[in-house]
Amino acid sequence: MDITISNLAAFTVGFFGGVHCVGMCGGIVGALSFGLPEEKRHRLRGNAPFLLLYNFGRIGSYTLAGTITGGLGAWAIDLLSIRQLQLWLQLFAGVFMILMGLYLNGWWRVLVRVEEAGSVIWQRLEPFGRKLLPVQSPKQAFLLGALWGWLPCGLVYSVLIWTLVSGGAQEGAMLMLSFGLGTLPNLLAMGVFAVILQKVVQQDWVRQLSGAVVMAFGIYMIWRAFTALV
Repeated sequence: MDITISNLAAFTVGFFGGVHCVGMCGGIVGALSFGLPEEKRHRLRGNAPFLLLYNFGRIGSYTLAGTITGGLGAWAIDLLSIRQLQLWLQLFAGVFMILMGLYLNGWWRVLVRVEEAGSVIWQRLEPFGRKLLPVQSPKQAFLLGALWGWLPCGLVYSVLIWTLVSGGAQEGAMLMLSFGLGTLPNLLAMGVFAVILQKVVQQDWVRQLSGAVVMAFGIYMIWRAFTALV
């Protein structure tokens, strides 16, 4: 998949996967906003900069993770000098994307177990996050967002696996950055129009469409890998 197309695809997955973000992170965004000083909490001009910093910190963590996994994937492929390894990893990434689509649709929640496995890391990071609450400064907002980026999430893990076959550290970083920017509209809107947005994403057709889009990318990745293998 061309790099530009891959980044656009990652952005689209992040945007439509926002249904999952609203359900999983809605409580977190609410807690962060509630912890703001009273004079800033109820004004858009007051809380918008903090919401942006939360999300920039979160996307920064995604980008860092993509840099690491993209670099590791390229290193492993170069070390083993096996072209088929990249294709098999692409197949694996496609399967994971389909599982994510099924998760979004509510048809099969197998990725909950993957998120539970990732909670081991989160348990070690969460105490640092508590120390940053309540948020009183832009620096606290950014650091809290950076920690938030490591919250166990099946959608994030799906795209991280994708970065393994992205071609390198820079490509992996760009893929996760594109994905993170795709999630941004939903999570920003969550802080401003939380009640309205939650009502929208709870509708069946929204969840079905989101799951279908993510599954479509997974099927496309599998098809490309399979045709190259045979």
